[in-house]
Amino acid sequence: MADEREPPPMEESNENNEDDIFSEAIEKKTTDESKTEEQPVEDSKQEPTRVPIKADINTDDLFSGEGDEVKLDSEEEEEEEEEEVPEPEPSKKDESNPFNSVEPPKPTEEPTPTPQISVSSHSSSSAVKVTASKPSKEEEEEEDEFTIDIKVSDPQKMGDGMGAYMVYRVRTKTSVPAFRKAELSVLRRFSDFLGLHSKLAEKHVSKGVIVPPAPEKSVIGMTKIKVSKDDSGSSDFIEKRRAALERFLTRTASHPLLRMDPDFRDFLEREGDLPKSTNTSALSGAGVMRLFHKVGDAVDKISFKMDESDEWFDERHQQVENLDVQLRKLHSSMETLVHHRKELSLTTMHFSKSAAMLGNAEEHTALSRALSQLAETEERIEIIQHDQADNDFYQMAELLKDYISLLGSVKEVFHERFKTYKVWKEAEATLTKKRENKAKLELAGKNDKVPQAQNEITEWSEKVEKGKEDFEKISQTIRKEMGRFDRHRVEDFKTTVVRYLEQLMENQQKLIKCWEAFLPEAKAIA
Repeated sequence: MADEREPPPMEESNENNEDDIFSEAIEKKTTDESKTEEQPVEDSKQEPTRVPIKADINTDDLFSGEGDEVKLDSEEEEEEEEEEVPEPEPSKKDESNPFNSVEPPKPTEEPTPTPQISVSSHSSSSAVKVTASKPSKEEEEEEDEFTIDIKVSDPQKMGDGMGAYMVYRVRTKTSVPAFRKAELSVLRRFSDFLGLHSKLAEKHVSKGVIVPPAPEKSVIGMTKIKVSKDDSGSSDFIEKRRAALERFLTRTASHPLLRMDPDFRDFLEREGDLPKSTNTSALSGAGVMRLFHKVGDAVDKISFKMDESDEWFDERHQQVENLDVQLRKLHSSMETLVHHRKELSLTTMHFSKSAAMLGNAEEHTALSRALSQLAETEERIEIIQHDQADNDFYQMAELLKDYISLLGSVKEVFHERFKTYKVWKEAEATLTKKRENKAKLELAGKNDKVPQAQNEITEWSEKVEKGKEDFEKISQTIRKEMGRFDRHRVEDFKTTVVRYLEQLMENQQKLIKCWEAFLPEAKAIA
């Protein structure tokens, strides 16, 4: 654009020699002037109507020359060109020409794109590199090259009577070098799992780490197992517990910090029985004390208000509460669906038996054969419906229940942050009182007690600094844990929902095939 706008000032400089605005550009770009003075400038003076025709021919050479010079010239010349662009005088003259549709777009293509494209390309490439490096580092930290696979199987009843208990086989395959062997197999009872969770929670929850919850202890379910001699009646309860224990160990092993814990590795590696875990009974004294502690924590939340300065924690806390409410509603609906499917399966079985008896009593041959075929079809449908009820429970209902418990662990971590904040602020309040006490002693002239008061101030100042550091550390840890929790939650729900829908569609296809097979028999009734 700067080169096309040079001819008008050159005419003024030849006639009046008054405009010095383009003098520097003319001196620096002598090669451009020599080219422009040969043909296009003379034509523009003599025949203004022929300018667009010759501009179409000669401006290509001018622009090509300028394109080469833009890449070689210094940044000062580029700045001068940018300053020359917004001048309105030549643009107004061009607007009066009927061929302004040809001339204006050409100068806009030359000077502005070449420097801007180079700068924007460098800036965009650097931004892409930064954004791409951050998730890769997170993935390297959380999903490293080592793997660990844990299976819980072979539940066995040990002992008789009220002293009986269940033992599970825990098989581990891992490439983590911290373990002694690549394949491990140990026997563990249910109280060992509860003891492991208690140890991990005691060490890591206070630091802001989300520890996966262990399955709840069921007094009624274990009482049935201890009293009953036949295990068939309690097989559903045992299978549910086995699956829950396996999910607990799998989630714990997926955490990069928890899987390296010595207690966790000892749980998977140590042969023989572990030391008996204490205070794991649902009706033990420790359980009652835990209940009292929860009540005390609830009272503290009411009596002490936390001035939340970080909006992120306030939003996430509200999100966790809302998610907990919605998951509980969905879990209740899913349990209702499982109950109705089991009732439908049971009703289908009764209908199948009634249809079979009616077919045996029917004298009409074709109708009797159709009723018998209907009974067999209903039997197959009853099996499909029962399988779908199990699929609803073990895939969707159990996942929702696990994440309701996980949200409880998340709330515990947020409460630990609240307690850390409370300790910090209480230390600040005590420090203020100590300083006031020192000031009173100095005013009263009790100089013998001033050194002791100063020592107390120093001690509480260190406690305030430590409280602040602990609060910042636990806040930072919770941020990382919540990011990891969200990623795993999305992945778990996506995998489970897809598997659930695939199984549901497969069962529906089976139902369609059953009825398609029965349809010819119904049409054959004559």
